[in-house]
Amino acid sequence: MILVTGGLGFVGTHTTRALLDLGESCVLVQRREPVLPDGLAGRAGLFTERADVGDLAALLEIGRRHPVTGIVHLAGSVPWPPGAQPPVTGARMAIGSLLNVVQAACEWQVPRVGLASTIGVYGGADAPGPLREDVPLPMTAGHAIPAFKKIGELLADYLTGATGIEIVGYRISPWGPGGNPMSPFTAAPQLVHAAARGTAPDFSALRSPAYAGDGFDMCYVEDCARAIALLQLAPRLSHRTYNIAAGAVLSNGDVAAAIRRIVPDARIELPEGRSPGSGPPVCLDITRLRQDTGYEPAYDTDRAVAHYVTWLRAGHDR
Repeated sequence: MILVTGGLGFVGTHTTRALLDLGESCVLVQRREPVLPDGLAGRAGLFTERADVGDLAALLEIGRRHPVTGIVHLAGSVPWPPGAQPPVTGARMAIGSLLNVVQAACEWQVPRVGLASTIGVYGGADAPGPLREDVPLPMTAGHAIPAFKKIGELLADYLTGATGIEIVGYRISPWGPGGNPMSPFTAAPQLVHAAARGTAPDFSALRSPAYAGDGFDMCYVEDCARAIALLQLAPRLSHRTYNIAAGAVLSNGDVAAAIRRIVPDARIELPEGRSPGSGPPVCLDITRLRQDTGYEPAYDTDRAVAHYVTWLRAGHDR
């Protein structure tokens, strides 16, 4: 049985479904009252628990009720939302939640823990071509998410050696159903939401203006979830860190072109080129993932956009 923290969140919901589809049972841990979404309600082998991973006693109690054999840690371990706690308090809680998960794994004798990181850790990396997991990373970050994900990866490396538990990092870049419809990092969800609802896209949340040439290597969440499930269940892994991506840059223009093929009357206008001051688009090498799990992306841009539009038009808000 795999314990999935953040199991009812964006990536957690899809990952749980992928694990169940591969024949594994799951127990989902969520801070809020667990309410199963479409596609999970009624699934055999699925259990829910309400607990905060920052509460070690509550977390350990779950292991007394369920035979946990693996952990996929998708809950943030990041001070979030920004400003919700004083800075030091927020940092302590974020790092403490990760340590609690590893301590629980030790007490339950869990052999493998999956740990969500982010493509954002590559920000500022100076390397040509698709980025491999062993490229040197800058010791700075322009946002709390990549900053704390780097901290998490370093802690995971230390704790793997100290505890003997295999802690596997997932550098993910998911987009799709359930994600933030007003992402500050990519215009893709705003474009699809607008197309599904017949409105003009709202880019007000973006950190920089949306240009057709802007983008980075994004993995449709269905593919991302399947990759996480494959890594968690693989009999043997050769590495501690894996890129989970499409292996190609997805630009705003690519998304817009797919939308026009699927929703011809969509109201989309993007300036050509790339936003002023933007660096080279980040593309990830997924050779490790392919070799160790047999993973291949199933969703090209057209299939992803069509799936996402259908999802939203079925009445979902995100």
